[in-house]
Amino acid sequence: MSELRFGIIGCGVIGRLQARVLTSYPPLAGRARLVAMASSSRDSESARQAAAETGCESTDVASLLARDDIDAVSVCTPSGLHAELGRAALAAGKHVMVEKPIDVSVRAADQLIEAARQADRVLAVMSQRRFDLASRVVRDALEAGELGTPTSASVEVPLWHGRSYYASDGWRGTLALDGGGALINQGVHSLDLVQWLLGPVVEVKAHTALLGHTGIGVEDVVTASLRHASGALTSLLTTTAAFPGRTTRLAVHGDRGSAVIDNDELVYFHAADAETDTLAEGAYQAGNQADLRRPATAAQERDSCGLLRGPHGEQLLDFCDAVADGRPPAVDGPAGREALRTALAVYEAARTGATVRVAHAAGENVRLMRTVPSPVPSPVSSPVGRWRGELFAAPGRR
Repeated sequence: MSELRFGIIGCGVIGRLQARVLTSYPPLAGRARLVAMASSSRDSESARQAAAETGCESTDVASLLARDDIDAVSVCTPSGLHAELGRAALAAGKHVMVEKPIDVSVRAADQLIEAARQADRVLAVMSQRRFDLASRVVRDALEAGELGTPTSASVEVPLWHGRSYYASDGWRGTLALDGGGALINQGVHSLDLVQWLLGPVVEVKAHTALLGHTGIGVEDVVTASLRHASGALTSLLTTTAAFPGRTTRLAVHGDRGSAVIDNDELVYFHAADAETDTLAEGAYQAGNQADLRRPATAAQERDSCGLLRGPHGEQLLDFCDAVADGRPPAVDGPAGREALRTALAVYEAARTGATVRVAHAAGENVRLMRTVPSPVPSPVSSPVGRWRGELFAAPGRR
């Protein structure tokens, strides 16, 4: 298979992580090559620093998109710019991967998906937790019926982001570019994963709050009850106000077994065998079978930021295969749209106090909470105006 040549737009934490994965994940050797990186803002120095870390070139967005030696673009910018930049890359003939979420409104997601269809190019959304080995063990067990009928799940994302996190970039904590807070930014991975495991969410009830931070226009706590199309129920908590922060945890339960993933590792697994009497009362001390599955989930290399390189690398490898084989990627545009639409339905349910059908949700985050102000910043000072005004400006025109 031929080598796919990448450009990355966005030089923050995620852009640099993808750059390191593209240049150091062994299975990608000979399959992917990082050519250049560009910043989505006027900070050309960040592009130079990021490029120097991996030995690629630094450039601006317009020049990167115009290059003939780039086949695919990975968009690692503020969320509210994903569709805009993705469409520009597609128009330039590039295949596109965007970071999660696909964007901050369903309308923007639909425009990006349609642009990929018209350009006949591959569009993928980074949802690397589907590629965690632990997640795949649970998915395989569910598909094989080992856990019986799925009945429920619980998702817990108890993180802490201090004031410095929101101050590090002007777009963080804004509705226009972040799209929301703890759910759409941090919790969307788990929201995508639980739907991949248990099927699409069709109905939600929810609450949001801003309790641990000031000076931001988004929520830092979300609780929600989700009903899947199968009838299974999921309890969701995601927050950036849980000092000092704990590990993300997902538990899946069925009428013949349960599994728990904590910090991307399979920590509990138990499935009834043919000899088990499931009509009797369950035993809390029932044997943990995770050790029997753990060889498949061991030795996952963590990045310096605590992130697993393997899942990112495996999704990038799937993207390369999709381009080479002319097939949809494992996480395509519609899959990213589904996770986004569910998140936006949660926000609508919290705002209105009603039970919201996901299919009928507005498709945008009108306002997170009645108690949270949603100021309209001036075009000059707002992150939207700053980023969008400079996206395609060559250095001499800035």
